[in-house]
Amino acid sequence: MDAVFLALTGQEWLVVKHQLLAICENLLSWLLVLLGIRRTKLTLDGVEPSRAAAVQILSPGGYERFHLADLDEETEDGVLATVGYNVRDGVQRVPGCNSLVRVAKNGRRGVPPDCVLVDVAAFSVNYADVTIRWGLYESAIRYVGYPIVPGFDFAGTVVAAGARARAHVGERVLGVTFFGAYTSRLLVPARQVRATPASLSDADAAALSSVAGTALHALALAGFWPSPPLSRNRAVLVHSAAGGVGSMLVQMARLLGCEPVVGVVGAPHKSAVCEALGAHVVIDKSSTDLWVAAERAAPGGYAAVFDANGVATLAQSYAHLARTGRLVVYGFHTNLPSSGLLNPLAWARMALALFRLPRFDPLDLVLNSRSVHGFNLSFFAEEQALLDAYMDQILAWARDGKLALAKVTNFAMREAPLAHDLIQSGQSVGKIVCAATTSTADEHKRG
Repeated sequence: MDAVFLALTGQEWLVVKHQLLAICENLLSWLLVLLGIRRTKLTLDGVEPSRAAAVQILSPGGYERFHLADLDEETEDGVLATVGYNVRDGVQRVPGCNSLVRVAKNGRRGVPPDCVLVDVAAFSVNYADVTIRWGLYESAIRYVGYPIVPGFDFAGTVVAAGARARAHVGERVLGVTFFGAYTSRLLVPARQVRATPASLSDADAAALSSVAGTALHALALAGFWPSPPLSRNRAVLVHSAAGGVGSMLVQMARLLGCEPVVGVVGAPHKSAVCEALGAHVVIDKSSTDLWVAAERAAPGGYAAVFDANGVATLAQSYAHLARTGRLVVYGFHTNLPSSGLLNPLAWARMALALFRLPRFDPLDLVLNSRSVHGFNLSFFAEEQALLDAYMDQILAWARDGKLALAKVTNFAMREAPLAHDLIQSGQSVGKIVCAATTSTADEHKRG
């Protein structure tokens, strides 16, 4: 069956099945909201502010599929914590939700030898979380399913440590988890956390890991890390250069000797941010012809173009590569809508965008010595040596003051729908972070 679907769609049957289920779930959700059977709420309730909680996505759909789960509901087996998909041994997962496990209330038992239990202070919101909510994020469906607690990066304090864990109780840490970060209590492999530099707040620390790791992996694929290439051309173009990943790409490219570093933004208020990050050239595509300006900045073409836009820019990004140039793809934002609910028209537009995606000719790749790279870090749970190297480099730069952290916009946990609404709008600058408390919006300063 896989051979048939690969020939027809370019995807395995499992992926096609997941996409069809996502379409059905989203259309059902849209219809139930339209009929008033389900209500869309931009703030969540149901858990007292003093209690540990997690944000679940019950099934693919809009904001109405968010649910605030109480982690302090006690049973004889203890209380609840969230967990990533790669924690497999020594845990008791909760039937009906693979994102939740039972741990002892005092944290002294139920923590596997190589794991730590973290009281999460803050977690970040990434665009990938939106696609998880829509049911379009393949690794989330394949390894976890629904209900799911989304989220990749967090910061907090270790409250219990397994026998072989290198972190210690009371230590402030930041880290990554392969889903499960939208929580105030997280069980995570100790190898996926690092001591938080004293100079970083919890909100800044939570905003660092995923975007910086994505940026550094992209630069590694482009050949600029761990050592710069010997090639003459070091011009790079960064799309969405004022966003979370883009802001890191601009700075890291400068640190690694790229020149010129050309940052592309989509609104005037983002230009100054990109300039402050160190871009040699900033292109505001809302008021300037993007590709005319890009050719002016690098007449010989680009050694690398970093593109998370998708259909709107991929073809021209590839066309503007120099010989030996590399196009690095890590997202498809313009393929996706900005609305919370995916109605039939949104699905039709996404299908059209998918049809319009460029196909790269292997013959052209060879004749012009160009290459196209794509990746999704959520599949990298077993690539520990690679993740270690990235985290060590990122924290070394952060401790030395070489990375300016992205501007953080703060929300409370119960405002997760509002955070998703902002990141979908395309108007956010920098990173979006939620405090891991169910307190109301007025108690958290927007930054």
